[in-house]
Amino acid sequence: MTEAPSPEPRLYFRQLLAGRDFAMSDPVARQMVNFSYLIGDRSTGECLVVDPAYDVVGLDAVAQADGMTISGALVTHYHPDHCGGEMMGIHIEGVEALLELRSVPIHVQADELPWVMRVTNCSEPDLVGHRAGDVVSVGEIPIELIHTPGHTPGSQCFLVDNRLVAGDTLFLDGCGRTDLPGGDPEALYLSLTQRLSKVPDDAVLYPGHQYSPQPSASMGETRRNNVVFRPKSVEQWMMMFGSA
Repeated sequence: MTEAPSPEPRLYFRQLLAGRDFAMSDPVARQMVNFSYLIGDRSTGECLVVDPAYDVVGLDAVAQADGMTISGALVTHYHPDHCGGEMMGIHIEGVEALLELRSVPIHVQADELPWVMRVTNCSEPDLVGHRAGDVVSVGEIPIELIHTPGHTPGSQCFLVDNRLVAGDTLFLDGCGRTDLPGGDPEALYLSLTQRLSKVPDDAVLYPGHQYSPQPSASMGETRRNNVVFRPKSVEQWMMMFGSA
């Protein structure tokens, strides 16, 4: 008797590399190697796009090809390569273009609201501010928002089905820099060692850029191998990374 195929999981999750999976003709996208993500519920056909930048129409086309409709966005932090805006004299498409495509909520951390508005030219009614521990659901899929200040005041990570979408808070190797406006190295140390301590070692880390050969790794592997976890106190951290 032929065994029936396993049902497709309800969670829809796509990791997309700018310059390869979308924005293929954009040299800045190829250089910056940003990841965007699509997270959704296959049963309802809805998904959220994480950090839409460079090519919103291209991201929307990927979702539509998978039978999904973008119903909102999650923004990890205010830098233009993650949400759009001006960077080094270059305009990067982002959430403003998404709102022109369709009227959807843009979920940001509350402390990041003024920064996102300044960079993207979005108005406050366009954005939904959140606090640590808030949950945003897409269909029946819950996504927990973890506030991880340090790279920026309102950086946030997203925990869904034992996957951590970390933006620039944490990479497989290294972490986000803290010498840009709003950066705070001590806050980043506390985010990495305390606010993310709830994320188990068997969870999979999905970063905001492909700065390593692999696009993802377990949190346990990252904690063992990433130099940012070597300092055992904030004083040691500041000596190593205080001016990063």
